[in-house]
Amino acid sequence: MAAVLFPLISRFTSGTRILCVALGLFSTIASAPSWAAGAAGHIMLAEAGDPPRRADAPAPGSVAVVYPDLGEPYRSIFATIIEGIQDGAKSAVHLYAVAPNTDTAELNAGLRRHGAKVVIALGRQGLKAVSAIEREIPLVVGGVLAMPEGDHRSVTGISLTPDPALLFSRLRGLAPSVKRVTLVYNPHHNEWLVRLAREAARAQGLELIALEARDLASAARLYENAFAGSDSKRDAIWLPQDATTVDESTILPLVLKEAWNRNVPVFSSSFLHVKKGALFALYPNNVELGRTLAASALGVLAGDSRRRGMFPLRDVQMAVNVRTASHIGLSFGYQQQRSFDAIFPEQ
Repeated sequence: MAAVLFPLISRFTSGTRILCVALGLFSTIASAPSWAAGAAGHIMLAEAGDPPRRADAPAPGSVAVVYPDLGEPYRSIFATIIEGIQDGAKSAVHLYAVAPNTDTAELNAGLRRHGAKVVIALGRQGLKAVSAIEREIPLVVGGVLAMPEGDHRSVTGISLTPDPALLFSRLRGLAPSVKRVTLVYNPHHNEWLVRLAREAARAQGLELIALEARDLASAARLYENAFAGSDSKRDAIWLPQDATTVDESTILPLVLKEAWNRNVPVFSSSFLHVKKGALFALYPNNVELGRTLAASALGVLAGDSRRRGMFPLRDVQMAVNVRTASHIGLSFGYQQQRSFDAIFPEQ
């Protein structure tokens, strides 16, 4: 989990937006609930209050959540997702906070002792902790970018990567003249994403130019060539979550500078890129993500095996840079701006 950095947005009740950088997650920062305040040690178990029972509710405790035991602001990040899970689970949920040195045998024993029928693993640390649990307990994964291809058939997962169909739809809404999208990506990390993107582009009448780059030098050359042949009215650049092709210290500043000089819109899967000058980005709505993870877990309990595999994120919010939009000749009316979840520069 520590190898991946993702931006998050936090809104306090005053409306002030504060940006943080989180390991693998975005979140709306809020006061952590009481169960999160004291998570320590190898494994911590806490049980949510029992909501009203429903006829179709699972047995209490049959849904378990394994999440990283981290300090603030990360503790509140997971608290927000877990609140969504608890809201959607229809029953009490057992929570296990795990550290890097967690005893997996102890974790496995705890899951069996409390009758876990399905486990939701959050973040890379949570996923690592449950990798050794007994395979008869189904697994739902959230808060990670991707999983090894071999694991896709045996688990249900929701990636932190926004669905390309949503990205392209928002692009068409903001810049309707765009007809061609260029993506520079490392196939080792994002081949699965490109497969989805090709289908989404065809469905929305866009031409997708997907260019493979396995190192920074080749990525820089591909961006240079893409801008050299670009048409500011027809072209856009998509920045994926990819440390190789969107290096924050070298590639990103160069791409944003060239895009500004050539009036080419750049959109991203990373929230902080909008603050730095990208036109827009989609980022997770963590409460809704939690509810979706709970729905997936309940589907597993009901025997629904149709949604196995890793799926892109559809519970999203949108950030827009109106200064960049104005620079490249785009203007948004009051009603359209009201649909934006975050606006830069802050107003």
